[in-house]
Parts: sequence; structure tokens; C-alpha cells
Amino acid sequence: RRRSGRGTAAQGEAIYSAKCQACHGEKAAGRPNDALVGGKGSLEAGKTPQKTVGSYWPYATTLFDYIRRAMPFQDSKSLTNDEVYAVSAYILNLNEIIGKDDVLDAQSLPKVRMPNRDGFIPFPRSPK
Repeated sequence: RRRSGRGTAAQGEAIYSAKCQACHGEKAAGRPNDALVGGKGSLEAGKTPQKTVGSYWPYATTLFDYIRRAMPFQDSKSLTNDEVYAVSAYILNLNEIIGKDDVLDAQSLPKVRMPNRDGFIPFPRSPK
């Protein structure tokens, strides 16, 4: 089901600072909880993998859905759709996946091409 609303990284920065930074650190660098940025190129053989939104996650829609359902941790499902789109845009922008003024909404979110999108093997479907 598509979610109404929209947001940009520029709008998401203030929301992130107020509602996410305490757990994910300034500019989503991590501490005390997971880093959401960085790790570019760390999934290559012989390197220590750093699984972040920018290096590991295959779909931007998964980021939106996870934030919408589970964040902020102490107050899950408290963000409006506009806030979820804006925070998602901010995290994607920090990972240099979208621009600061790019609008995320129900139409643009599924079109975001994540760096590790092709790094997953589709699960075989069982015959019907």
C-alpha cells in the first residue's frame, strides 16, 4: 500500500537531529546504535563488511518501511508520513544516493537505485 506524503533531505535534517541523532549519532555516523552511513566498498572480498544503509541495503522502500514501523525506538510509529519520507531522504542523502533537494514520495521512493541492489540473490519461489 502506497503512503501519502513527501519530504526532502533538507527537511529531514531537523527531524533527524530531534528524533534520531541520540541513538544513531551526528550525521548518522553511529553510536550508541548502528551507523547508517559509510561502508562504501566494504562488502568487497577481503574487506571487513560495514553494513549500512548506503553499503548494504538493497531497496530504499525497506528503509522507509523500517523507519515507519520501528523508529524512533522508544516511540515507534510516532512519525508522520512526511517525517518518514524526510528522514529517509536525509539518510539517503548522507549516503550520496539522492540530492539534498530531491523529493521522496510514493512515486520516487521505489525508483531510488541503491548501491547494493544487485548484491542479493533472489530467493527461489516454490512451485505453485
